[in-house]
Amino acid sequence: MARLIRDVMSPGTAAVEPMTTVARAARMMREQDIGDVLVAYDCDLFGVLTDRDIVLRALAEDRDPESTPVGAVCTRPPVVTLTPDDTTERAVELMRRFHVRRLPVVEHGGCPVGIVSLGDLAVTEDPHSALSDISKAAPNH
Repeated sequence: MARLIRDVMSPGTAAVEPMTTVARAARMMREQDIGDVLVAYDCDLFGVLTDRDIVLRALAEDRDPESTPVGAVCTRPPVVTLTPDDTTERAVELMRRFHVRRLPVVEHGGCPVGIVSLGDLAVTEDPHSALSDISKAAPNH
């Protein structure tokens, strides 16, 4: 049975402004044991910065992480999002269609309020799956 995203998401997810350096965002991700941060300015979602973005778009391109802003390397719109009132079935559908493992959760005005990961859904939808076991040992995002 599908549940609401508000029941499974990680609320209050980490966010940085687009001019934050990649190095600072990476340290935040390490300190909070997460694999992504939302890139937002006020209540406008600018993009999502993942650990993969850091490796492929910053480090592999020889960009200096101490001076490169996250806005230059993050995944930019159209960023697929959910609202807290969407269902977990909708999240699964969007993850499959867009080949992503994480989706930002935004209020109807566009303000980021959390994130839902494939691991969150695995634990919720099929607590006995192998992915569920892995996600329990891995970081939330």
